[in-house]
Amino acid sequence: VEPTKEVEVLKKLLEVPEVVEAHTLFGEYDIIAKVVTSTLEEFTRIILNKIRKIDGIVGTKTLMGAMTSSAQ
Repeated sequence: VEPTKEVEVLKKLLEVPEVVEAHTLFGEYDIIAKVVTSTLEEFTRIILNKIRKIDGIVGTKTLMGAMTSSAQ
């Protein structure tokens, strides 16, 4: 994320319906966002056509979960 645009980018990310969580970070990365879709094709479309087009985003790193577990 471009310097000083973290809050603006975070707000724009949360406007994307498929983004169910987004958080600013300290360290190597500036923001982490959780995207939920029902297909890989939809996921790809969201990343390419919505998230990467947000002003202030200079790059993305995409990780896909393999299993879900909760302590609750």
